[in-house]
Amino acid sequence: MSPPTEIPIASLLPLSPGLVAVTGDERTGKTTLLRRLGADPSALWLDLSLPGQDDQTPQQVWDALRPRYPLWDEPLQQALVEALDLQSHLGKKLFMLSTGGRRKVAVVALLAGGATVTCLDQPFAALDAPSARAIREFLADVADHATRTWVVADYEADARLPWRRHITL
Repeated sequence: MSPPTEIPIASLLPLSPGLVAVTGDERTGKTTLLRRLGADPSALWLDLSLPGQDDQTPQQVWDALRPRYPLWDEPLQQALVEALDLQSHLGKKLFMLSTGGRRKVAVVALLAGGATVTCLDQPFAALDAPSARAIREFLADVADHATRTWVVADYEADARLPWRRHITL
């Protein structure tokens, strides 16, 4: 297999506020791009599988991230816990959760984190339909935000979302 294409980030910047789609086939550099964007202190990117955190509960994951993101939105976190049906899983350690459950914990952190740039890598993968719908509704609501950017990487741009920019790799 050939390595992913190296994307010159400078050619994609500045990112416009609102909802930005990054699409491409396997190994085109979507995740690499999000990781590089997430290296900036004003940005937030997480591996949605939350590797190395098996012995933590969802609340412990969020508590560990919150100090790095001063604009963390606690009421939004609680609303997302309800919308993604995570209430019954809050006392469980991550190793006890399904792939979709772990991804929901990470998505809550990403959306509630309050970062200037939030990077979501295939946020709908392994999720049940109501959870995917809740995330889509959140993204649709923030699509025209004036100062924050949500970069969503996937194979295709979800046609149900009002993208402000579409970057094809």
